[in-house]
Amino acid sequence: MNEIPPLHVSALLKQYGLRADKRLGQNFLQDSHTLESIVTAAGILPEDTVLEIGPGLGSLTRYLAVAAKRVVTVELDEDLIPPLRTVLKPYENVQIVHGDILKLSPGELIREGGYLVVANIPYYITSAILRHLLEQESKPRRMVLTIQKEVAERVCAGPGDMSLLALSVQVYGEPRIARRIPASAFFPAPKVDSAVLCVEIYASPKIQPELLDTFFQLIKAGFSQKRKTLRNSLSAGLNLPREETERLLETAGLDPMRRAEMLDIAEWRRLVESVRSRG
Repeated sequence: MNEIPPLHVSALLKQYGLRADKRLGQNFLQDSHTLESIVTAAGILPEDTVLEIGPGLGSLTRYLAVAAKRVVTVELDEDLIPPLRTVLKPYENVQIVHGDILKLSPGELIREGGYLVVANIPYYITSAILRHLLEQESKPRRMVLTIQKEVAERVCAGPGDMSLLALSVQVYGEPRIARRIPASAFFPAPKVDSAVLCVEIYASPKIQPELLDTFFQLIKAGFSQKRKTLRNSLSAGLNLPREETERLLETAGLDPMRRAEMLDIAEWRRLVESVRSRG
């Protein structure tokens, strides 16, 4: 991929009379070594279709276009569309879509199964985008996301440090951090470092599809009052008497005095089954 010339982000923005929009969390990735490493982490095959979210000025899109059969890239900022079209003009396998990914169905953008998602995601909507992609009927086989380092670490956390976000991702796939990216790799440089998060999507979620609604209801209740015990947080979140909550937990083989961040998905599954069997 060494033949891809560097993209001078500041000069391109100036040429089109633009500047990075802080409101949209725009930090343009421009370091060539980092861009190449993201494509490597994505494990793109020549026959693959890639959905890219937030291409910005097309820095990463060019590398994806060289590696994949087809790239569908979704950009929210209308002002970036003209320079994006100019940068990507040499790449005939790229389709540019102007829109909000949270209002679009990936299945309507890409008909092929087993597609990949590659994205440099604005920090403020990381959770929303993850849930949106993972809850689709047409799921990717892998997601490779450049996100805030601390958020990536939270997604990969295990029992003891679990969070609502970690469970929401890990029920659908196995996450790992492929690379850490310094703030200096972006223009303008953000105040925090980033990481490349890879999520290998399971063929089926770890919770049966018909039980997922109950699972999400329970984990939201469990983390609604994080410092409290499961007995108290679930009682408050589900509007149940403490005695009934204790019975549900004990039926699932769980200590009512534990806290939500201590449970793994298998334990949450037992609790889901306990709730469903209650009727």
